[in-house]
Amino acid sequence: MAHKILVVDDELQIHTFIRISLVAEGLEYCGAHSIAEAIVMLEQGGIDAVVLDLGLPDGDGIRLLDHLRSQSRIPVLILTARDEEDEKIRLLEAGANDYLSKPFGIRELMVRIKVLLRDLVDETKGADELHCGRIRLLQSSHQLWLDEQELALTKKEFAFLCMLAKHPNKLIKQTDLLKNIWGATHTEDTHYLRVLVSQLRRKLRDSVDEQQLLKTEPGLGYRLLTQVLTKQ
Repeated sequence: MAHKILVVDDELQIHTFIRISLVAEGLEYCGAHSIAEAIVMLEQGGIDAVVLDLGLPDGDGIRLLDHLRSQSRIPVLILTARDEEDEKIRLLEAGANDYLSKPFGIRELMVRIKVLLRDLVDETKGADELHCGRIRLLQSSHQLWLDEQELALTKKEFAFLCMLAKHPNKLIKQTDLLKNIWGATHTEDTHYLRVLVSQLRRKLRDSVDEQQLLKTEPGLGYRLLTQVLTKQ
């Protein structure tokens, strides 16, 4: 699957030549022309890296960087016409992974993006397969096995179990699950989780009464258990 790059810039010409270059490199392009548009796309998920201009019609791009860093480690490359050293230091300290001064060459931009994606792959390499008791997950292909039997899951069901499997037996808070799976604007929508967990229990054959795999902590969150519980 091609990496998806979100380009956030209010200049159509910039979008055009970056899009052509990304596609030529086998990458997937998506575009936003404002902070508001970019937030919507980020909340939809699937973005692997962001190319962000600072001069946007609804505010300074660093606002979007702050928003992104409050909930994600997606790599961000800043496009800036501000060439002062202090400004570049400020951007890096705010959480940017790299920056490129305008005007820039498209070949250099592509190289910078590839480096960010390479670092992203290196960071996650070796942790692709997760084991948690009777459950095994393969993140790269979105596959899950229960007792070596493969089960079909939706993207959100898989994302939910991945978050829990990365921290076996640990309580994962409702607010963290909602923010990561549905987005920062849905942290109060706990009914989303109740419906999703109900669907998962059916697929995992894990009844509400037994809770041998998914443990609900009412009002708090959920745990993915590694050992079968015995009744007292």
